[in-house]
Amino acid sequence: MDQHEVALKHLFKQEFTKMVAVISKLYGLQYIEIAEDVVTETFLLATETWEHKGIPLNPAAWLYTVAKQKTLQYFRRNKIYAEKVIPQLSLQQQEYEEMAELNFSHQNIKDSQLQMLFSVCTPAIASEAQIGLALRILCGFGIDEIAEAFLSNKETINKRLFRAKEKLRNEKIQLEFPPENEIQRRLDNVLHIIYLLFSEGYYSKTQNEILRKDLCIEALRLGLMLTEYAKTDLPKTNALIALMCFHSSRFNARQTGQEASILYEQQDVMLWDQALINQGIHFLNLSARGNEITSYHLEAQIAYWHSRKEDTHEKWENILQLYNRLLLINYSPTVALNRTYALYKANGRYAALIEAEKLNLEHNHFYYLLLGELYKTINDAKAKINYEKAKALAKTQTEKQGIQEKIDQLGQ
Repeated sequence: MDQHEVALKHLFKQEFTKMVAVISKLYGLQYIEIAEDVVTETFLLATETWEHKGIPLNPAAWLYTVAKQKTLQYFRRNKIYAEKVIPQLSLQQQEYEEMAELNFSHQNIKDSQLQMLFSVCTPAIASEAQIGLALRILCGFGIDEIAEAFLSNKETINKRLFRAKEKLRNEKIQLEFPPENEIQRRLDNVLHIIYLLFSEGYYSKTQNEILRKDLCIEALRLGLMLTEYAKTDLPKTNALIALMCFHSSRFNARQTGQEASILYEQQDVMLWDQALINQGIHFLNLSARGNEITSYHLEAQIAYWHSRKEDTHEKWENILQLYNRLLLINYSPTVALNRTYALYKANGRYAALIEAEKLNLEHNHFYYLLLGELYKTINDAKAKINYEKAKALAKTQTEKQGIQEKIDQLGQ
């Protein structure tokens, strides 16, 4: 892909979401698919026109102008505006709407995207479908990219998105901020979807490294969007942003450029992004306001200590205590496994072995990898058995090769 294509792709992702949100805000979420079609047609025309005439000085303004024309033409041609949109409005609104056109001002774009975020994250739609909608409508990802992110196919993704949009129509979901008494409950769902979206990128099994990074960047962008609105710029919002910043800071260090992720203890700390770590510290400090402690707060603090380069007892003792608290409010086998690793680093192999044996995560290769590490120097035979189980369960050839190296080093 040449630089011209890369620039167009970036522009599409950036402006697609803005234009779909603004069109949907004016005409209603029931026409979201029409909005997508109009914006897609606008970009197709841009690609054809700019190939011959070159990219204009203000490409966004060019896109907005064409989108306005195409939207107006579509709704007037299909009599949707006169027969369906206007009758739903009050007389006073009619006078305004008849003169109104799409408003691509910075403020309206920002408001429309934030309202779209709350609409897409409605509890009426299953989480998996919400993530798909968010990737498409809020992040501008193509169907191919979404299918790859979910390790699925285009047909499945198209059906999932169609059902989700149908749900938006049937439930009459409005593109607006939730009422005051609902905004906190809805915010929890929005934060959860952003968290899942980030995880989809950070822990993704896809081999497309660029896609993985893009997923994380978009999740972070959506989180930052929430900080621009007083009612959603809350400590838990800042905690989630801090968590994403700390994890993102290690992105380059944990990728081999091939298939597998490099384990934390093997990462080159010189590849950690200090600017993102500093940004994470900033949002972590903001998250300390108020009395609520969420799982995002605890995970962000754990991620902060992981961003400390020195390998000290204080570091691992703090991580261990935070995992103890996290298990109480948000238990999961992964958290329990990570807590056991922190116990090993803080209190040694024997203490960790007792806890590790209790977990019995039979289908998790990281579990057997940890057992192999814990038995190493204590019982090499048991260490080898667990490493071999980890190798058998590992998903990629690169991971298997790394585990084999650990087996070969036993007894040396």
